[in-house]
Amino acid sequence: MISKARSGKKNPPLLSTGCYLVPVILSVIISCLTCRPDNRITSVAVPHSDSASVKNPSLLFGIAVDSFKITRGKIRPNRFLSEIFEEYGISAAETDRIIKDSRGVFNARELKAGNSFTVLTDRDSSARLRYFIYENDPTLYYIFQFNDSLHVTPYRIVTTTKIRYSSLTIETSLWDALIEKGLNPELAVDLSDIYAWTVDFFGLQKGDSFRFIYEEHYIGDKSIGTGRILCALFTSPEKHIYAIPMIQDGKESYYDSTGNSLRKEFLKAPLHFSRITSGFSSARMHPILRIVRPHYGVDYAAPPGTPVHSIGDGTIISASVETEAGMIVRIRHNSVYSTAYMHMSGFAKGVGAGVKVKQGDVIGYVGSTGFATGPHLDFRFYKNGYAVDPLRVEAPPVEPVKEENLDKFRKIRAVMTDLLDSFSREAAK
Repeated sequence: MISKARSGKKNPPLLSTGCYLVPVILSVIISCLTCRPDNRITSVAVPHSDSASVKNPSLLFGIAVDSFKITRGKIRPNRFLSEIFEEYGISAAETDRIIKDSRGVFNARELKAGNSFTVLTDRDSSARLRYFIYENDPTLYYIFQFNDSLHVTPYRIVTTTKIRYSSLTIETSLWDALIEKGLNPELAVDLSDIYAWTVDFFGLQKGDSFRFIYEEHYIGDKSIGTGRILCALFTSPEKHIYAIPMIQDGKESYYDSTGNSLRKEFLKAPLHFSRITSGFSSARMHPILRIVRPHYGVDYAAPPGTPVHSIGDGTIISASVETEAGMIVRIRHNSVYSTAYMHMSGFAKGVGAGVKVKQGDVIGYVGSTGFATGPHLDFRFYKNGYAVDPLRVEAPPVEPVKEENLDKFRKIRAVMTDLLDSFSREAAK
């Protein structure tokens, strides 16, 4: 998870303050926006589950720790629970029993390098391990108990969700705009995922803007990350695109103000947050061969190992090594369109000829194999067998809002657009 960047600035306004329309709008949102049961718009404000530790410092996750020595650490790469437990006197038999008994509660094979743990041991010379507390993520811990009985207990930290509004005007990039405002950079990924098919994030211009309402999750007063974007608006001199969420056929998608899906048949680019170093050209000086010849693709510079995504559903034609292209994957998307991804450092697991891929699947990683002067992806797009400029392809939209869902969509659209407008007015005061 990307850490928060607050820069000492004020938090974006809460949805629960600053606007007299909010109580009405919220009630409409909850009733007509078909939210998933496990991802509600709001959560009940409840105390931090470990609040007892604040009132009584001798308690840690409900455990009285006065009689224990406390040791904290992080999981090192390629470490196993058995190795950690052995250091504290736990036998192989005990480890095997507690891991077997915890099946269905905790999977020992999913131990993550870099995650934190806390060890509670006896203070005497035996230093016997009594509790091992593993932080799976900021909201979920696993407590291993080595006392009269051996067992594992999940300990969930209750979070609250606040609904916030923000607006950004691009000066250099979306990422920089978020940092300048003191917002979580995760929002750049969320916005780019929503608008990936309709906005060229490599071509954002100064003055382009985003307005959006989103969820932010907290433990106590500490932000631990953002949730869903509830609605958004992208504005440029050429475009004015709303992102209105609605569930249709059991799947939540974002639609523009007319009910067309923001999801297109192809992603705008196969990489996140890279930069274009060379465009589509009929005559370019080749950087290695030093001759002028066509460059029928777009070069995206990115760090080695950056994941490369398939821009659409399709079938892999080949995954091979060619002299100039280096490690290359070719994908046929349908009878008209195909794509190629060149100079990669490696293929993703399972990639091979005949394998079917979905839009967004990782197919490989940026490298500099073949005739390349540095790490980048040479991306090629073909229509009816002929190379075309990937930056000029206009892919058709996916299914729009169905006629039987239009009334529901219009209600959601009215709520969302009114909400964005009301907050914009409040922010302008």
